[in-house]
Amino acid sequence: MTARTTHRGAGVSTNPWLRRIGALGTAAALALVLAACGGGGDAVSVREQAKELVNPFANVTGAVYTTVAACGTTNTNQFDLKADVYLNGGPAGGGSGLPEGTYYVQVTDPSGATLLGYTTSASVSVGADGKFAECYRLVDILVTNSDGTAGYDTSPNGGGVYKVWVTPELVGGDPKAPYASNRSKTDNFKVDEGACVPGTDGCVPADFGTLVIKKYYDANANGLYDTGEALLEGWLVSTQIGTDAAVDRWTTYSALVNAGSYTVNEYMPIETNWRATDTGPKTAVVVRAQTTEVMFGNLCVGAGGGLTLGFWSNKNGQALVQADDLAMLRGLNLKNGSGADFDPNNNSALRTWLLNGTAVNMAYMLSVQMSAMQLNVYNGKVSGGSIIYAPGTMAANALGYATVAAVMAEANAALGADGYTPDGDANRAYQEALKNALDNANNNRNFVQATACAYTFN
Repeated sequence: MTARTTHRGAGVSTNPWLRRIGALGTAAALALVLAACGGGGDAVSVREQAKELVNPFANVTGAVYTTVAACGTTNTNQFDLKADVYLNGGPAGGGSGLPEGTYYVQVTDPSGATLLGYTTSASVSVGADGKFAECYRLVDILVTNSDGTAGYDTSPNGGGVYKVWVTPELVGGDPKAPYASNRSKTDNFKVDEGACVPGTDGCVPADFGTLVIKKYYDANANGLYDTGEALLEGWLVSTQIGTDAAVDRWTTYSALVNAGSYTVNEYMPIETNWRATDTGPKTAVVVRAQTTEVMFGNLCVGAGGGLTLGFWSNKNGQALVQADDLAMLRGLNLKNGSGADFDPNNNSALRTWLLNGTAVNMAYMLSVQMSAMQLNVYNGKVSGGSIIYAPGTMAANALGYATVAAVMAEANAALGADGYTPDGDANRAYQEALKNALDNANNNRNFVQATACAYTFN
């Protein structure tokens, strides 16, 4: 939403900070000017007082939005009646909270030029956790500008669009004065009540459409939204129209916005195990009376039951290796340092071979990591159908993800084709990519998680 710059009132300064000086009264303001010019008092002290009066306060951070009764949804922006509109914000919707304190509220037309309703006191409370103390119904906390009765006047906007404003401090102490833009948070909403005029083209103004931004958990790592995949709420994204500054939003975001072409982008969380699969920036063209939806996909990686070659060479792992495990390993194209076949006939030989593995011959180290994963799957520690991040392998999709079973099969075929891959060998880099994928899986670093992990943003 764009910040309000239009102010009401003929003959009144449009600078709210100058208006604060005006609120001191003529005598006090004159005393400040005279003192600053050497007309008495400590000039330095007076100038500091004047600076405090005219400098803006720190910007207000946090989120506000309109919602339904009991605040059951976030960023609901279209309503049947004015009495249906409630106010909430902050962590309840997955976004950042307002600073702790009490707040005044106004409702205006979307330009901010026409005051429709206001609170006579700071009647909205926000706790230390950034959450609103309750779900506030606008008609219960506002009085109309027209006659001071409960509620707010109907918007003069032809499409029934309103803007709600929240601020911790009044300009000049006047609850009806325009709020300072850097001390306010706003949200637009639309009410069908009273918005339609017979013969008009619907009830939506020519310059508004709906922009929806969603994030989904890409559980199958295919870069597409598939039916049933969970939405990620409270994920930080941004919107930008033209050369205007980008504005941060929180998913799921749905709002009436000015028609136009928006650049929509996503932020990545602090947690480093998140990966983008359906990435931005994306262009969203919002047109009159239509809904434009933008979706981003993400997944997180982590543990999947993998056990390392260190486990399979220690007493715990060795206790699990039975004759059938050894037979399974002998059926693979395992190699040793010289590139010769390795067919383990007993646990001792397997342990020695695992511990002596090096990458001088990449085929040897690939064999070691593949055998550890084969034992993981064979003993039910890892599912062969689990998806891992395996860039550089042929089994991987365009985003670099493949199943454990597919990577193991590919690794075994690569070892059968070339069992000796020292530096300079044409197949060394390819075998190293396979080795890295299996090594990371054995160390529980690259399994696509079935459900979303925790995510936070600065």
